[in-house]
Amino acid sequence: MQSKPQVLTWLTCDAVHIDPSTGKHTILGVFSNIRARQFPVTHPHMVWFLTLSDVPAGEHKIRISMGLDPANTQMLIDRPFQSQSPLQRINLINEIRNLTFPEAGDYAIIIEVDDEPLLATSIGVGG
Repeated sequence: MQSKPQVLTWLTCDAVHIDPSTGKHTILGVFSNIRARQFPVTHPHMVWFLTLSDVPAGEHKIRISMGLDPANTQMLIDRPFQSQSPLQRINLINEIRNLTFPEAGDYAIIIEVDDEPLLATSIGVGG
Protein backbone atom coordinates (compact mmCIF):
# COMPACT_ATOMS: atom_id res chain seq x y z
CA MET A 1 0.00 0.00 0.00
CA GLN A 2 1.31 3.43 -0.96
CA SER A 3 1.40 6.15 1.65
CA LYS A 4 -0.49 9.39 1.08
CA PRO A 5 1.61 12.48 0.27
CA GLN A 6 2.27 14.62 3.35
CA VAL A 7 2.50 18.42 3.66
CA LEU A 8 5.61 19.21 5.72
CA THR A 9 5.62 22.99 5.19
CA TRP A 10 3.02 25.56 4.18
CA LEU A 11 4.05 29.24 4.24
CA THR A 12 2.70 32.43 2.72
CA CYS A 13 5.55 34.84 2.10
CA ASP A 14 6.82 37.70 -0.07
CA ALA A 15 9.53 35.74 -1.90
CA VAL A 16 11.76 32.66 -1.94
CA HIS A 17 15.41 32.94 -2.94
CA ILE A 18 17.25 29.78 -4.02
CA ASP A 19 21.03 29.99 -3.57
CA PRO A 20 22.55 28.89 -6.88
CA SER A 21 25.59 27.28 -5.27
CA THR A 22 23.93 25.36 -2.41
CA GLY A 23 20.31 25.03 -3.50
CA LYS A 24 19.20 26.33 -0.09
CA HIS A 25 15.88 28.18 0.06
CA THR A 26 15.68 31.51 1.87
CA ILE A 27 12.12 32.46 2.80
CA LEU A 28 11.46 36.21 2.87
CA GLY A 29 8.59 38.02 4.60
CA VAL A 30 6.40 35.26 6.06
CA PHE A 31 2.84 36.42 6.85
CA SER A 32 -0.49 34.85 7.81
CA ASN A 33 -2.97 37.66 7.22
CA ILE A 34 -3.49 40.65 4.95
CA ARG A 35 -4.57 44.03 6.27
CA ALA A 36 -6.86 46.23 4.22
CA ARG A 37 -9.03 49.25 4.92
CA GLN A 38 -11.12 49.13 1.74
CA PHE A 39 -12.57 46.30 -0.33
CA PRO A 40 -12.15 44.88 -2.80
CA VAL A 41 -8.38 44.80 -2.24
CA THR A 42 -5.76 43.36 -4.60
CA HIS A 43 -2.55 41.94 -3.15
CA PRO A 44 0.20 42.53 -5.75
CA HIS A 45 2.46 39.51 -5.12
CA MET A 46 2.83 36.62 -2.69
CA VAL A 47 4.35 33.15 -2.70
CA TRP A 48 2.79 29.99 -1.35
CA PHE A 49 5.76 27.79 -0.38
CA LEU A 50 5.00 24.13 0.13
CA THR A 51 7.17 21.12 1.03
CA LEU A 52 5.80 17.63 0.35
CA SER A 53 7.07 14.17 1.25
CA ASP A 54 5.83 10.60 0.70
CA VAL A 55 4.95 11.38 -2.93
CA PRO A 56 5.27 8.25 -5.10
CA ALA A 57 7.81 8.47 -7.93
CA GLY A 58 6.47 9.94 -11.15
CA GLU A 59 4.40 12.82 -12.50
CA HIS A 60 1.81 14.42 -10.22
CA LYS A 61 -0.52 17.42 -10.19
CA ILE A 62 -0.94 20.03 -7.48
CA ARG A 63 -4.04 22.16 -7.23
CA ILE A 64 -4.53 25.06 -4.82
CA SER A 65 -7.90 26.77 -4.56
CA MET A 66 -9.23 29.55 -2.36
CA GLY A 67 -12.53 31.13 -1.34
CA LEU A 68 -14.58 32.52 1.53
CA ASP A 69 -16.70 29.35 1.44
CA PRO A 70 -14.52 26.18 1.71
CA ALA A 71 -17.17 24.28 -0.27
CA ASN A 72 -17.02 26.79 -3.15
CA THR A 73 -13.41 27.74 -3.93
CA GLN A 74 -11.70 29.12 -7.03
CA MET A 75 -8.72 27.26 -8.57
CA LEU A 76 -5.59 29.44 -8.45
CA ILE A 77 -2.81 26.89 -9.05
CA ASP A 78 -3.09 23.80 -11.27
CA ARG A 79 0.29 22.48 -12.38
CA PRO A 80 2.34 19.31 -12.72
CA PHE A 81 5.40 18.39 -10.67
CA GLN A 82 7.78 15.43 -10.50
CA SER A 83 8.75 13.14 -7.65
CA GLN A 84 11.93 11.06 -7.86
CA SER A 85 11.08 8.94 -4.79
CA PRO A 86 8.71 8.91 -1.80
CA LEU A 87 11.76 9.79 0.32
CA GLN A 88 12.35 13.03 -1.61
CA ARG A 89 11.29 16.31 0.00
CA ILE A 90 9.73 18.38 -2.77
CA ASN A 91 9.73 22.17 -2.43
CA LEU A 92 7.10 23.86 -4.58
CA ILE A 93 7.16 27.64 -5.04
CA ASN A 94 3.80 28.99 -6.19
CA GLU A 95 3.77 32.68 -7.13
CA ILE A 96 0.44 34.46 -6.87
CA ARG A 97 0.12 37.86 -8.56
CA ASN A 98 -2.69 40.42 -8.26
CA LEU A 99 -4.96 38.28 -6.09
CA THR A 100 -8.19 40.16 -5.36
CA PHE A 101 -10.14 39.74 -2.14
CA PRO A 102 -13.70 41.06 -2.64
CA GLU A 103 -14.46 41.40 1.07
CA ALA A 104 -12.98 40.91 4.55
CA GLY A 105 -12.97 37.43 6.07
CA ASP A 106 -11.10 34.17 6.53
CA TYR A 107 -10.38 32.76 3.08
CA ALA A 108 -10.11 28.98 2.93
CA ILE A 109 -7.14 27.56 1.03
CA ILE A 110 -7.41 23.94 -0.15
CA ILE A 111 -4.30 22.03 -1.32
CA GLU A 112 -4.77 18.85 -3.37
CA VAL A 113 -2.30 16.45 -4.96
CA ASP A 114 -3.69 14.16 -7.66
CA ASP A 115 -7.27 15.18 -6.70
CA GLU A 116 -6.67 14.12 -3.07
CA PRO A 117 -7.13 16.90 -0.46
CA LEU A 118 -3.98 17.17 1.72
CA LEU A 119 -4.45 20.42 3.63
CA ALA A 120 -7.18 22.92 4.37
CA THR A 121 -5.93 26.18 5.88
CA SER A 122 -6.89 29.83 5.72
CA ILE A 123 -5.64 33.38 5.39
CA GLY A 124 -7.36 36.24 7.19
CA VAL A 125 -8.07 39.43 5.25
CA GLY A 126 -9.29 42.52 7.04
CA GLY A 127 -8.53 45.64 9.05
